[in-house]
Amino acid sequence: MSKLKGAIVVNTNRCKGCQLCIVACPKHVIELAPKKVNVHGYPYVEAARPDDCIGCASCGIVCPDGCITVYKKKVEE
Repeated sequence: MSKLKGAIVVNTNRCKGCQLCIVACPKHVIELAPKKVNVHGYPYVEAARPDDCIGCASCGIVCPDGCITVYKKKVEE
């Protein structure tokens, strides 16, 4: 049997750390990267618990800068 899992990719150089994606994520996958900033000096988000991602794309939908791409992958159990 297979099921769908999600995977997110964050363009960290475009992220401004607004945290809207953190609030939108129902599985608490995304967090601000601790003590890290991008090339523009903004703190950015990262997938802290990528295995918990369900691929709902809520994070990508609410991102005002289009920094998050969500993929769905089929996982065999």
